[in-house]
Amino acid sequence: MGDHRKPDPDPITSIELDPHLAAAAHTNLAAAGADVEVVVSDGTLGAPGASPFDRVMATYAVDVVPWAWVEQTRPGARIVTPWGRLGHVALTVASDRCSATGWMQGLATFMPARGTDQGKVWEQVRGDQAPDAEGLFGQNLRTLHHDANVLFTLRVLLPDVRIRTGASQDITAWAHDGNSSWTRIVAPQTGQATAYQGGPRHLAAELEEAWKTWETNGAPGLYEFGMTHPQEQYIWSNDPETGPRWSTDTPALKITKQQAATQ
Repeated sequence: MGDHRKPDPDPITSIELDPHLAAAAHTNLAAAGADVEVVVSDGTLGAPGASPFDRVMATYAVDVVPWAWVEQTRPGARIVTPWGRLGHVALTVASDRCSATGWMQGLATFMPARGTDQGKVWEQVRGDQAPDAEGLFGQNLRTLHHDANVLFTLRVLLPDVRIRTGASQDITAWAHDGNSSWTRIVAPQTGQATAYQGGPRHLAAELEEAWKTWETNGAPGLYEFGMTHPQEQYIWSNDPETGPRWSTDTPALKITKQQAATQ
């Protein structure tokens, strides 16, 4: 008769930077009967001694997927991670381990990687000075408030700009770059929205331009975006080879040569 014993499960490695949290995780996993090796280390470096891995799953958000995760993952295997402040992505590692590509899987909000520079908060950037300028805002703010596809798109095209919205009788959007530029856009129940802004950048105009770029490229939804991660990471829409793409390292609508050539 054949051997019907179940094969040993693949080993699992969990990485935690904080030694106290790592100790607690080890205790809890052991109590649950889970055979998991808990390593005290920086997760962005992966776990070189335990690789190659069949799966990598991150429980914190990264703006740029660490290259070590690609190098330490088997060809054809998956890397699943929250990305930025709004989405999460599942990447498949290429056969030569020189890249990883995959589609966005939905919305997600996770804590950022330790040491991530969060910049200033809204109140610090806004300060108490009067706005430098005000003017009409040419897009429908209600769409931004109700449609996560638009909010995600602006996150892609303006990776350094933080945006939130709120609604009472009016719709209000607050956006800033974590440094010195801000805009507050107010849309009344009737009539066009007005943008108030300060700082060296004209963020309201950047938001309008990014919005138009999204519409020009067919207004793709969240699930029509994907990511490719060679040594420079970029987000694309519709097709990883021929679709428009935007570098996640580049603020404010600097598109790649391939996108410029296809438009």
